[in-house]
Amino acid sequence: MAEPQQLLSRRAPQVAPKLLGWTLSHTTEAGTVTVEITEVEAYAGAADPASHAYRGPSPRNEVMFGPAGFLYTYFTYGMHWCANVVTGPDGEASAVLLRAGRVIEGAELAWLRRGAKVAERSLARGPACLAQALALGKDQNGANLLGKGEVRLEPGRRIKPAAITAGPRVGISVAAETPWRFWLTDDPTVSTYKRSPRAPAL
Repeated sequence: MAEPQQLLSRRAPQVAPKLLGWTLSHTTEAGTVTVEITEVEAYAGAADPASHAYRGPSPRNEVMFGPAGFLYTYFTYGMHWCANVVTGPDGEASAVLLRAGRVIEGAELAWLRRGAKVAERSLARGPACLAQALALGKDQNGANLLGKGEVRLEPGRRIKPAAITAGPRVGISVAAETPWRFWLTDDPTVSTYKRSPRAPAL
């Protein structure tokens, strides 16, 4: 298996399915929450009209341009943060959106952040829920995921290709059919597919 830095330096569509089974941890004063990644989406920069970096660098997306192995967070719908792993060669924007995961450490803390009535399988089900469970937001943008810092991405259990399903990405209006969403087949923590109403009709 390739070293984490070597693997992440490949382009997002190659990296994305390999991240399934990896773990993402965030340690704060309140404690540590760790999530095993169960669902991801790849976004390929200048080659992908659905990517934040499609039109080039901006203050918002500059982290996406490398190097690989850093965290890119963004605010969406005026209320939610989402978390991405920066991938690809340095200078070529590419990232993998972390869509869902299973909380394997710090569930009680995740429940405090998400709400006591949230089902266990839903603690990190969906990109905004995952970021909330892990307390990822503006302050974590640009964090080195491969160091020994507060936010850490680490290889986890190896997932066999036969256990992975690929399909179209969720809620985007352009390149809606590109099958760059990858998830653990039949895993209960994986989010529900929702096609954007602005996407071209099938």
